[in-house]
Amino acid sequence: MATDHEPRIPVLPTLMTAGNILCGFIAILQIFDGRHLDENLHYHYAILLILAACVFDALDGRVARMSGSESPFGRELDSLADIVSFGAAPALLVHDIVLKELDTPKGLGLLISCVYLVCGAMRLARFNCLAAADVKCSSKSFRGCPIPAAAGVISSLTLLLLWFDSNEREIGNWKYALAGLMVLLSYLMVSSLEYPSFKAVNWRTKRSFHWVLVSIFVIAFTVMNWQWMPSVMFVSYLLYGLARPWVSRKWRREIEIEPEMPDTDNIDENAALSGSEDEMDAARLLDADRRGV
Repeated sequence: MATDHEPRIPVLPTLMTAGNILCGFIAILQIFDGRHLDENLHYHYAILLILAACVFDALDGRVARMSGSESPFGRELDSLADIVSFGAAPALLVHDIVLKELDTPKGLGLLISCVYLVCGAMRLARFNCLAAADVKCSSKSFRGCPIPAAAGVISSLTLLLLWFDSNEREIGNWKYALAGLMVLLSYLMVSSLEYPSFKAVNWRTKRSFHWVLVSIFVIAFTVMNWQWMPSVMFVSYLLYGLARPWVSRKWRREIEIEPEMPDTDNIDENAALSGSEDEMDAARLLDADRRGV
């Protein structure tokens, strides 16, 4: 029967992805309102909705992994949501605020917006192809800058520009740097650079007291300074991905909150004493993974 091939839909992850789609769609509506009413308030709403979509996108995958309900349906739906919230919405936002003023040569601003959107779609398509082909990529990293991070960089910096403008601070031609940034992000999304996924962070993640205290302070400080702190966080992630190849493995493990590897020396010793070949093989694999072989 045809119904035998119907995908079973996990409820909670799908609700999170639906929240992502709705945030992106309403953000686009707010951008159109800002265009026709000539009010920056609607652009503020659009940016906050795009950032809210980032939160929903981070939650849907974690909820799916924790409940064991990852599926091809969820992966495809997530990509459709991402192209709306992190592709179309940010491209339209920056085009309306900055890029439409780039008319030398004619159509340059529109071209940059289109390139960003197409590269975002290609990045999502590449990810889905690799996942469908069961290519064993590391779950600790993404190949290419993830499109939610790219959208976060663009949206948070646009929010910063609007904040400067509302405080009557001189921006000058600096706002056009956003155009160059969109070109850079377009390239990074389809590049082979690896960005940390932070998939190891979940409800069971444990860290020291000082680490938790600093995290609480950063979150509280970000909420109190919501006009500029999101841009600091997203740009820091962007720059970290560029510098990541030169960061030592020890620092990567600390920054990316990777789970600590078991003590393979003790496993080797126990396996040798027990004479178990299976345990010895497992110890060698763990040791190779720890050393990045």
